[in-house]
Amino acid sequence: MLLAVAAVDGCQRPPGPAPRPSAVTPSPTGVTAPADFVLLSEVDPSIAVDIRYATAHNFVGRPVDGYPEPLCLLTRTAAEALRRVQTAARAQGRSLRVYDCYRPQRAVDDFVRWAQDPADQRMKAEFYPGVDKSRLFDDGYLGAPTAHSRGSTLDLTLEPVPAPPGATFTPGQPLVACTAPAGRRFADGGVDMGTGFDCFDPLAHTDDPRVTGTPRQNRHLLRRLMEQGGFVNYDREWWHYRYADEPYPNMYFDFPVAVSSLPPR
Repeated sequence: MLLAVAAVDGCQRPPGPAPRPSAVTPSPTGVTAPADFVLLSEVDPSIAVDIRYATAHNFVGRPVDGYPEPLCLLTRTAAEALRRVQTAARAQGRSLRVYDCYRPQRAVDDFVRWAQDPADQRMKAEFYPGVDKSRLFDDGYLGAPTAHSRGSTLDLTLEPVPAPPGATFTPGQPLVACTAPAGRRFADGGVDMGTGFDCFDPLAHTDDPRVTGTPRQNRHLLRRLMEQGGFVNYDREWWHYRYADEPYPNMYFDFPVAVSSLPPR
């Protein structure tokens, strides 16, 4: 389903107050992706894929609407650019791990519904330990709509080569704040970036001055590699990058994250 622009993109905002979620009106154009959407694993199978919104290990604590399969879908131009970034990262002794890629509008709508339920705080202790849930949109940690729905934006980190085995998340296990030191917070196999992924806290801002030493170096390496590959960072999230020359800058899609959403090859 193709969606027309109806609000400021929540993932491209400059610093400052963020707009509240706005409705996006869908147009009845089908449920399959455009022909230039691809599976990242088909473009570069060496990039690790850890799609958190298809699991219970995310800030809502359950699989998110629109993620029936744990896949990274991207426009071909973004996927091929990311393949070039991976080549450069491997030359630095690192590899890429993606957490989220294309995100359907229905997932964004699910986030909005979740944000409107103040009683649901099951994942607060890990993902937003120091921020009130009611502030997540206003403070710029969530956006509706989002550049992810255009197919050329992704969330990612670096991991060592070879990558260590990541921890296994079990729903109901004790949660550790994403702002805790690397030896205490959830270890997914990525390098130390100073916070965990989807950490809704100022400490996750890419250039937060409190992040020093190796974590800061890791953030700067990721940004340098991604910028050289044509991607632009969102300064409030060290993990968030948009391909600057994206082919659909004014469209938001709503097909599910599934192989069946892709047109026949």
